[in-house]
Amino acid sequence: MKVSKLAENLIGSEIVKIGNEVNEMKAKGAQIANLTIGDLNSNIYPIPDLLKEEIQKAYQNNLTNYPPASGILALREAVSKDLKSRWNLDYTASDILITAGSRPLIYATFKTIVDEGDKVIFPTPSWNNNHYAYLTSAQAIEVKTKPENNFLPTAEELRPHLSGAVLLALCSPLNPTGTMFTKEQLSEICQMVIEENKKRGEGEKPLYLMYDQIYSNLTFGAEHFNPVSLFPEMKEYTIYIDGISKCLAATGVRVGWGFGPSLVIKKMAALLTHVGAWSPKPEQEATARFYENPENVDHFVEGYKAKLQQSLKVLHQGIQDLKSEGLSVDSIQPMGALYLTIKLDYIGATKPDGSIIENSSDLVFYLIKEGGVALVPFSAFGCEVSDPWFRSSVGGLSLIEIEEMLPKLRQALLSLKK
Repeated sequence: MKVSKLAENLIGSEIVKIGNEVNEMKAKGAQIANLTIGDLNSNIYPIPDLLKEEIQKAYQNNLTNYPPASGILALREAVSKDLKSRWNLDYTASDILITAGSRPLIYATFKTIVDEGDKVIFPTPSWNNNHYAYLTSAQAIEVKTKPENNFLPTAEELRPHLSGAVLLALCSPLNPTGTMFTKEQLSEICQMVIEENKKRGEGEKPLYLMYDQIYSNLTFGAEHFNPVSLFPEMKEYTIYIDGISKCLAATGVRVGWGFGPSLVIKKMAALLTHVGAWSPKPEQEATARFYENPENVDHFVEGYKAKLQQSLKVLHQGIQDLKSEGLSVDSIQPMGALYLTIKLDYIGATKPDGSIIENSSDLVFYLIKEGGVALVPFSAFGCEVSDPWFRSSVGGLSLIEIEEMLPKLRQALLSLKK
């Protein structure tokens, strides 16, 4: 059966492939510490009680018909107030678009801005930008980042690619690394975007910045910065991606919001009327009620974030202990989100059966079978299969499970010959 060229050449998610393998083995009784999925075990990290109560109340009150295409007004107004109080950002309810999580927003941003063949710039590693570029027939400009810069792109690395580009996609705290832009790093990039747009003639499409800050409330000592708070003139060019999926441990509740230039947001909303990507009305109503009081968010995040930080701390320290033993491993101090970046420099090593670890995917499946631990290689985020870096997500495991996993990982690595 023939399908479209787009479907024929679409690449499936490597994360899903690994997850399927893990689920099959667990169904057969295998004990595997699953550090792959950027999700949360809802028994360890439940959503706020008040949010749960408000969702149930909304269903009981039969608020189950279609919501407005841009999202219910009460929620957009609540988000507007939260943006002002939390980040000192001035966006009216009409500049805010509510969708079922952040993915429809990212897709709509690409589709609203990018024409076939347009240049889109994004760093590697980064989450799914390569796939969204493919879905919009963009000319993808992948900027490889360096571990010494916490895998964040610098202004100098981005500058050579700006001419003619229409979209720059950034994320902080970053999925997959859990690292964040400093004020200086982001300021240099924003100044560069402003300078580039001043060069463009009337009628020429500007260079927009898509800024994904879905993890902005999950930071560990580091301060989150955003483009428009640093440079008000960036408001004309910046589309933000945000929502409750990560900050309220509500990945399955599906409430996200984007905000930015009025024209772009209106076009994104119009596009999504044909997709039906709106968030369910009861969940919108409940989120609006929850956000009426900013202390609801702050109180929940305080306790929830502390648990995540402790898990990341234990995992990071465990990797550093293995490094001190002489194993070829390393990790980057987490700054935010759910993730620890781990280096496992064992590509090319020999397994106990005499076969060779050919690439990062080989190492992943070896560790699943021999170490009972599942990680995601950076090749799933646009990097080379030869890169020895991996994402580990702590949201799906308890602290005890992480502690029990580390000796198994150690033994599996010791069994390899470099």
